[in-house]
Amino acid sequence: MSSDEGDGGNSAYGHKAFKRSGAHFADRITADGRDGWPVEAGRYRLVVSRACPWASRALVSRRLLGLEDALSLAVTDPIQDHRSWRFTLDPDGRDPVLGIRYLSEAYDRRETDYPGGVSVPAIVEVAGGQLVTNDYQQITLDFATEWTALHRAGAPDLYPEKHRDEIDAVMAEVFDDVNNGVYRAGFATGQQEYEGACADVFRRLELLARRLAGQRYLVGDTITEADIRLFTTLVRFDAVYHGHFKCNRWKLTENRVLWGYVRDLYQTPGFGDTVDFDHIKRHYYQVHTGINPTGIVPLGPDLSGWSAPHHREELGGRPFGDGTPPGPARADEETAARGRP
Repeated sequence: MSSDEGDGGNSAYGHKAFKRSGAHFADRITADGRDGWPVEAGRYRLVVSRACPWASRALVSRRLLGLEDALSLAVTDPIQDHRSWRFTLDPDGRDPVLGIRYLSEAYDRRETDYPGGVSVPAIVEVAGGQLVTNDYQQITLDFATEWTALHRAGAPDLYPEKHRDEIDAVMAEVFDDVNNGVYRAGFATGQQEYEGACADVFRRLELLARRLAGQRYLVGDTITEADIRLFTTLVRFDAVYHGHFKCNRWKLTENRVLWGYVRDLYQTPGFGDTVDFDHIKRHYYQVHTGINPTGIVPLGPDLSGWSAPHHREELGGRPFGDGTPPGPARADEETAARGRP
């Protein structure tokens, strides 16, 4: 999720054609360090917004794999200003490890006068203070496959080799029609553009519901990267995409299969304990002034249903395969109580 340069960026949503930018900084952090960035405990810091679905993938993966001690975490304010994602949640408005007020400072240290948006998730080298990568599509895949030496004991295999072709195919469809589809609908500049995007969203959701009616997870019988990527959109659906992005043919709570599926994941350690509905709602409704000029944040939806029984365990499956669930979230990283069910 990118912060645009200047206030005009946010106010322009809904008035200019939407196109998601690729990751400009696509270096990879790998076991062999082939891009110059070897996997190393304590060397890097993950910067996220809890509002952002792309950054939330990294939060979930980091928790499930037990990378908390190896990769420290910086959480930005859900509300950006014209200078980008800011660290106003920290004392004195500065990230305590990187010493910066704005994520754009780490971008500038990597490439002066970089013309693109400043996006999360981002991984920053602690010593040099420069951005390493903002490749949201690759970061979590590398967590699963390149950071294995630093995984916790009992970490699940989130990208099992025998299922990778199927996982990749499912993720591609989910990205086009759901992850990115809600944005294409929400930022559409005309009726036809909106209707096409909205139709894509619900067509894919209906196909996913059929797939999940008879199996607990998207691919195989364990949680994979595909589930993480779908979860981070579904958990935001009724809170922001249904109303704010006009994806309102039906609510997620009205679809028995998908509502059960997303609650199953939400109640799984490593998923719901990374979610902050307050950050999510305030970001979308207060930052996207082009489509919500008043900045009013709705009171709903009711969050109490997230903890209700889902009965998905009746379909079988083993959430962590031969592994184990992660332990409790670290006290210094627990989501604030406000906005959580």
